[in-house]
Amino acid sequence: MTAAQTNSTLAVHIRALREHFDSVILPMWMEQGFNGALGLPFESLDSASGAPLPATRYRAMACARQLYVFSEAQGAAAARHADTLFESLRRVFRDEEHGGWRYSVDAEARPLDETQDLYTHAFVVLACAAYFRRSRNADARKLMLATASAIEARFKTTDSLYHAALSADLDQPLRPPAQNPMMHLTEAYLAAAQVAEPALFAQRLRSLAQGISHRFVHAPTQCISEERQGTAGNRLEPGHQFEWLSLVQGSAPVFEGLDLAESLPRAVQWSRSHGVDEGGVVASLDESGAVIDDTRRIWAQTEYLRVLAVQGDLPALAAGLAAFRSRFLHPGGWYECLDAGGKVVRPDMPSTSPYHLATCLSALPDVV
Repeated sequence: MTAAQTNSTLAVHIRALREHFDSVILPMWMEQGFNGALGLPFESLDSASGAPLPATRYRAMACARQLYVFSEAQGAAAARHADTLFESLRRVFRDEEHGGWRYSVDAEARPLDETQDLYTHAFVVLACAAYFRRSRNADARKLMLATASAIEARFKTTDSLYHAALSADLDQPLRPPAQNPMMHLTEAYLAAAQVAEPALFAQRLRSLAQGISHRFVHAPTQCISEERQGTAGNRLEPGHQFEWLSLVQGSAPVFEGLDLAESLPRAVQWSRSHGVDEGGVVASLDESGAVIDDTRRIWAQTEYLRVLAVQGDLPALAAGLAAFRSRFLHPGGWYECLDAGGKVVRPDMPSTSPYHLATCLSALPDVV
């Protein structure tokens, strides 16, 4: 295929993906995916009918991801929905007593799990940064900075890492540092630096990146493992290597000269060789490259497309988008998980997945 043909094919797929997102997915989460009585997005919708599944809980992280999506979306309706989500996030999930964020509430929006979770806090910072850029609501910037201060004061460890979870009073560690929450904290601090104190957030980001390199990078593959190196049964997730590179390469000046900026391209190359086949991106590998879980989760596919765009591999991106649209999208939404043969193995559409589609779309080239 010539370069002109590749570009033409790529443009068709990008336009189609954006149209699907704008005309199907966003309206879905403003309408049947939204519990207007509580002001919260349902956790999940049935993939076949689009109807909300019975609610047992609502998570702060899910609300924050939806706030990010609608803060980034175009149009007055999206802006109004973002306003509603922001008010619900702080009204329902803010722990005013301790200064953090409760993990979840029950089906009537009563406190359910009071764990102080780093993953949740990171998404609150990210969402508030995006919402502030969109709305210029000073309360969003204030909450973003207060949450980041709590993270630094309570979650940070002595070796430049961050506990994955703390007790409700923010005093006792419940889970040790783990890759995924710290990756999303990196994403959140990058967003925060765009709206407040860039030098301070850059300093925190560089410290965190060095901590990841020292404790989580698997030397033979250069991949970032899910748990600290040396943890029994550790695993490598190709999707996370793609996500990390997109974050670091997209903000190259912040990470210039650090080990992580050097290791991630090699991690991505290894992950493409061992963790991507005709069926898409596998969920996880062991440190030798053997498949642990060959489920094809939609988020890992979107991160693969995103990193192809960031690296400028347009032929692979065009082919990847074609495969993604045919396998994972349907007229009423998407398929969350497929097996290696393409069979649907999870029949719902979680409220958290549009975030991955949004970050993927933001990385794709502009087309006419």
